[in-house]
Amino acid sequence: MDAGQLQAELRAILVPYEDELEAAEFYGIEVLHRPGSRAHDWFAGVRPGKGAAKLMLLPIKTHPELIAGISPALNKRRSGDALFTLKPGDEGLLPELAELVARCFDAYMAAETTDD
Repeated sequence: MDAGQLQAELRAILVPYEDELEAAEFYGIEVLHRPGSRAHDWFAGVRPGKGAAKLMLLPIKTHPELIAGISPALNKRRSGDALFTLKPGDEGLLPELAELVARCFDAYMAAETTDD
């Protein structure tokens, strides 16, 4: 699987959340966020990298406990607080990443009711 295919797979992980969230562009990156949320309050986005695909999961910044228990292989692909960079050969991490995205979504949506 090449980087473009990985990017498509990461975008596919986010598709189930498009019914409740809306797409926007932030710093040239397409992201998903709650309708009516502030600019920096977004859920996730996918962007290309040099020979890689990158998934940003903003809820990890405010809920670092979400990454507790992730595999060492996935943790190795994490840089910064909330960015995962996958390269060709990392396809096996996609199911675990999808589970992490689901946990992040739950935390992100729960925060909507407490941030007001």
